[in-house]
Amino acid sequence: MNKVAQPIQTEATPEQIRDQKSYLSMGLTDYEYGLIKDNVLHRLPNYTEVGLFSGMWSEHCSYKNSKPVLKKFFTKGQHVVKGPGEGAGIIDIGDNQGVVFKAESHNHPSAVEPFQGATTGVGGILRDIFSMGARPIASLDSLRFATPKTDRDNYFIQQIVAGISAYGNCIGVPTVGGDTAFDDAYEHNPLVNVMCVGLMDLDKIEVGAAAGVGNSIIYVGAKTGRDGINGASFASFQFDSDHESQRSAVQVGDPFTEKLVMEACLDVINNHSEALVGIQDMGAAGLVSSSAEMGSKAGGNGMVLDLDLVPQREAGMSAFELMLSESQERMLLCVRAGHEDDLLKVFADHGVDAVVIGHVTEGHQYQLLHHGELVADVPVDSLASEAPVYHRQSAMPEHLKHADNHQFQPQITNPTETLQEMLGQLTIASKEAIYETYDTQVQTNTVVAPGSDAAVVRIRHYDKALAMTTDVNGRYLYLDPRIGGQMAVAESARNVVASGAVPLGITDCLNFGNPEKPDQFYELDQAVMGMSEACEKFAAPVISGNVSLNNEYDNVPIYPTPMVGMVGLIKGLDHVTTQDFKQAGDLVYVVGKTGAGFNGSQIQKMQTGEISGQLFDFDLDYELKIQQLITNAIQEKLLASAHDISEGGLIMAIAESTFGNQLGVNLSSSLSVSQFFSETQSRFLVSVPAENQAKFEQMVGKEAELLGAVTADNHLFVQATNGYFDVDVDKAFKIWKGALSCRLK
Repeated sequence: MNKVAQPIQTEATPEQIRDQKSYLSMGLTDYEYGLIKDNVLHRLPNYTEVGLFSGMWSEHCSYKNSKPVLKKFFTKGQHVVKGPGEGAGIIDIGDNQGVVFKAESHNHPSAVEPFQGATTGVGGILRDIFSMGARPIASLDSLRFATPKTDRDNYFIQQIVAGISAYGNCIGVPTVGGDTAFDDAYEHNPLVNVMCVGLMDLDKIEVGAAAGVGNSIIYVGAKTGRDGINGASFASFQFDSDHESQRSAVQVGDPFTEKLVMEACLDVINNHSEALVGIQDMGAAGLVSSSAEMGSKAGGNGMVLDLDLVPQREAGMSAFELMLSESQERMLLCVRAGHEDDLLKVFADHGVDAVVIGHVTEGHQYQLLHHGELVADVPVDSLASEAPVYHRQSAMPEHLKHADNHQFQPQITNPTETLQEMLGQLTIASKEAIYETYDTQVQTNTVVAPGSDAAVVRIRHYDKALAMTTDVNGRYLYLDPRIGGQMAVAESARNVVASGAVPLGITDCLNFGNPEKPDQFYELDQAVMGMSEACEKFAAPVISGNVSLNNEYDNVPIYPTPMVGMVGLIKGLDHVTTQDFKQAGDLVYVVGKTGAGFNGSQIQKMQTGEISGQLFDFDLDYELKIQQLITNAIQEKLLASAHDISEGGLIMAIAESTFGNQLGVNLSSSLSVSQFFSETQSRFLVSVPAENQAKFEQMVGKEAELLGAVTADNHLFVQATNGYFDVDVDKAFKIWKGALSCRLK
């Protein structure tokens, strides 16, 4: 074996690393360092090698704490083409077309540097999509913030939103939907999750693999700098006040370069497939992650990279920095020997830098050369597929052991005032102050923009469209992670169904606390089981996703918040449905039974300042039944509108449905005033043209209650059994629309 060169003088020697335990600051444990030293290398690792393992064995890259949990996901389905494990998942939607989607988190980087943290989150997820051979057609976000109280809080939120907006707008991918909620559980640890959806021809699929001895490794895109050094390990740390200044761990994005890289890569995939062996983006852990994972996936070969050939924008970069930099807008390709010049010319024609930096070798070693010396020599599988896996202990959190099984009862003396107060709650209020900064119409395929239950994007030249949404209510999961996980998937499905689509599958961002703490591992484990149960029930498998653990600040975790991103297929553009009432005279129904759903609800939070008690009941079978009723009614063209009933309950759904066309309602119900704020699941608010009444009522039977009709008088009146709601629609609309924008100003 070649002797591995010792690091430059400014880096610790292997002996110093061992004696001073400096590997701990990189995220490796004593046990993991011992594995590397005694079981993998059978010698002391040098500084560069410790860096490689610290990045690749981080939770962000290896899923070492979550792999046993992720295996519980329902991932099967007759239309699944690629499931978890690739850059993104693919589902067959007919006509030789596949929909490609995935979500990523950028929580810690956004907490440190909000604009660049959010920006680079968008850039990374876009690369995951086009590395599969798909063109990105839409993106969505899922954001969680503390309630803003100061100018700094407002600035922080505005910068994250500006970062998402700046990248998506510049690269020409519309941001069409998402969700935002506010709760102080996310103070100091915001959640910034981004989902991207792409479209491709199924005969153009690419995967991230580097095979074939002698085939070349080509570096494509922006030069490597000192931004985002070992960001994967940083993202895997528990967050605290000492880490707030770690801006060196945050990347800097350039969407204009990304646009060039995207078009060049799609050109190669579509027109030069005979030359391409594999392609992968340089995301978390940068060059080491992309190259080691590509080498390990291929199996049976090694790889050598000459770091002197890596394009660099800063002088004197060490091997550690070159390998673990997370500079953005970079891709790695494996290319068949003899085709290098052809592909280099393609990239040059697109104005993109590309250079051969290595090749596939015999054996299983992953070797790095720097300044003519061998600076790393490790088995390639040891970095990628053979990272340690931990089976963590699980214990029910104390607050669940002693939860009160009685449902909170709202105190309402003036229903109209309570309605107006609810409309001003930031989680309920319009998010237009956020999405007005996004370009939602670029590519001109957006049929339903932000503001309805789900976004809808048409598939050009075909009579079909895709509905897409992101959802989760962390409060529900805090009270019951398993049922809350089911509810997160169910709400996504309701939003997709209300838009006229049939659910296809989900991606996720599993945002949780420290898995080494049994109570927090319990939340992760239970939530995944609940999500999996719901995915199987709705025939919507998990095809991709992301894990973001250690979302804590000074040992206080966030609510368990597994964001669910769902995509559904609309077969026929005439099935596209929105939540807005369409015309006076249409009949208004609530579909699904209303119970006492108050623990974890918005009204409990508003009236008590906290959430508590056992989560209210939920039945997956009943949920599916109600969703299928709505799907059938839409396909039979019986509905004028459909709206999922979620946060804020039935009265919020009624109010929101009046806003789009400024129509009123005159309704009465057998429900009490408080039940109008219940967040019982498995319910829709629909409007039905009068001529469809008989057919609709025959279809839904006893599962729907006729409430009344849409009116033209711009007035909302709803009679309950023990009171009534009575407010002008334009007044309610102003409260709802202005609450967030006023707070952010």
